[in-house]
Amino acid sequence: MKIVFAPCITLILCAVSSSAAAETITPLKGQTQAIIQQDVSACQSQAGSTTSSSTTPQSGGRVRGAATGAVAGAAVAGARGRQHDEFYDRVDDDVKQQYRQNQAKDAAVAGAVVGGSRQRQDRRQDRRSAEQNTTAVSSAYSSCMQQRGYQVTP
Repeated sequence: MKIVFAPCITLILCAVSSSAAAETITPLKGQTQAIIQQDVSACQSQAGSTTSSSTTPQSGGRVRGAATGAVAGAAVAGARGRQHDEFYDRVDDDVKQQYRQNQAKDAAVAGAVVGGSRQRQDRRQDRRSAEQNTTAVSSAYSSCMQQRGYQVTP
């Protein structure tokens, strides 16, 4: 951010915001350097308090999906076994166990894929929200500075 005091004097202040865009602040009412710094600080604080805080990134989507899928697969295998009791009772316990494990494994793979997909969707949404938040902070900051008698140009 660049603050213009006079045609040939320029002071560059670091803005405490997530926006990397530099803005030029020109005082229109003859504000002193101390007043400008107070106004900048107050507007940054006000702009930061008007927006929601960001969320932490999502992680473990594939693992949660795999675990959920494994439980679902085992439940489905058990239900199918009960559905066909006349055949299922004649099968050896080791074969039944192997069948349930295979069903759970297949469902875990599908669950990992679905969990990863949901995790990616959540991350994309988080990025969109962060971009909107940055825009809102910048807009609130510019509006505050303009109300205090400054011209704000990107």
